Amino acid sequence: MGEPELRRRDRIGREQLEAELLSPAASLSAKSRGRAVPEEPDPYRTAFERDRDRIIHTKAFRRLKHKTQVFINPEGDHFVTRLTHTLHVTQIGRAVAAALSLNEQLTEAICLGHDVGHSPFGHTGEEALGPFVPGGWWHSDHSVRVLSVLEPQNLSWEVLDGIRAHPWRVEDGPATQEGWICRYADRIGYLTHDVADALRAGIIGFGDLPEMAREVLGAASREWIDTMITGVIEASLSAGSVTVDVRIGEAMDAVRRFMFDRVYLRPEAEDQRQRAVTVLHDLVEHFRANPGEIPPSMQALDPDPTVRAVDYVAGMTDRFALMTHDRLYRPQLFD
Repeated sequence: MGEPELRRRDRIGREQLEAELLSPAASLSAKSRGRAVPEEPDPYRTAFERDRDRIIHTKAFRRLKHKTQVFINPEGDHFVTRLTHTLHVTQIGRAVAAALSLNEQLTEAICLGHDVGHSPFGHTGEEALGPFVPGGWWHSDHSVRVLSVLEPQNLSWEVLDGIRAHPWRVEDGPATQEGWICRYADRIGYLTHDVADALRAGIIGFGDLPEMAREVLGAASREWIDTMITGVIEASLSAGSVTVDVRIGEAMDAVRRFMFDRVYLRPEAEDQRQRAVTVLHDLVEHFRANPGEIPPSMQALDPDPTVRAVDYVAGMTDRFALMTHDRLYRPQLFD
């Protein structure tokens, strides 16, 4: 008889493959710092595979399909949402992790979870919620709160650390190389697809983009992604840790500055941004004054009505926030 057509590969076998095949800098699932509440290992999945699966089954992950990336509650079918952005980041992250022999499953879990706590209305929403939280409201911190408190998943320390530290404002950075991959994958994802959305919306033309960026990155979104990913891989192999080629990094920074100036903070969108801020402020004020209207499934057992209200409003999709505000604040014509 020949060999069986299928071969079992359980958790122990997968952990052994990690130890044999991954780079010395990789995070091994068998050496994870563990979970807040210890659990029996899964017979087949590694700890990081288990985390990945838990994240994609959360309600917060599902709501990303109706949360804004750039444009507030966009009408078109092809604009990037938080969900499609998350999938882009995850694909980019796994491509880099595979090329550097780092842990693909950990990278995937971090990338899938990095935005689950994002507010409605993109970064405008993040700014709108800031005044209600000492030190400001940050989507990365709230993503950890979602996965640890509001929809507790008991994730591995490395996954939560990568999610918490994925923004560039976090100065100490992630503790793992896989977390650093998410940092770069996030920037690659939003730069390429935000530019594509702005082009699609007619806000900018390709010739408006910084000349240096066009020369270094290429002539189309697909070329940009390939150039940036290659720039991360090659520079990281040379440096021994995850980084990006200096010239490509400068081009990415130039595009980011351009996007803030011409797209994210353009004067023509100020009325829309102010409307989003007003909607979220009104909603937080309403629900902290009326905490009994918050569904029990959408709040933590926190005695502070402001915390409960912010948790609820932060979890809303763009359309639900607008619909709820319309219901609460539209003048009633008939009694």
